[in-house]
Amino acid sequence: MAYWLVKSEPGTWSWDDQVRDGTAEWDGVRNYQAANNLKAMKIGDRAFFYHSVNEKQVVGIVEVVREYYPDPSDESGRFGMVDFKAVKPMARPVTLAEIKAEPRLEGIALVRQSRLSVMPIEDDHWRLICDLGETEA
Repeated sequence: MAYWLVKSEPGTWSWDDQVRDGTAEWDGVRNYQAANNLKAMKIGDRAFFYHSVNEKQVVGIVEVVREYYPDPSDESGRFGMVDFKAVKPMARPVTLAEIKAEPRLEGIALVRQSRLSVMPIEDDHWRLICDLGETEA
């Protein structure tokens, strides 16, 4: 299993929306690096659901239930999407400030490439963020 982090603006698609719908597509990605990360995802992989913009915090965990397929909203046909199901909320959201303050997370893509919307998370970083969020990995 691989681990990821996916960002969403809560005003566009929030954790509550994901929970309400249960399973939903992760569409609208138009950055090549982020799209390549979506292509690398396999069924069963897990991702942190991150509220971007004003909140800037990890709020939940989702799981890939459908691998990369064409995004019908992309007229160019170059980009795709995956489907995620909601797994569980973080017992305590983990803020970007907490992540930046943790020396063991200094190499995380969320800090190095702050604008990237879909990024890999190393196993040890996954466990550490789960610990910070008081959530079982």
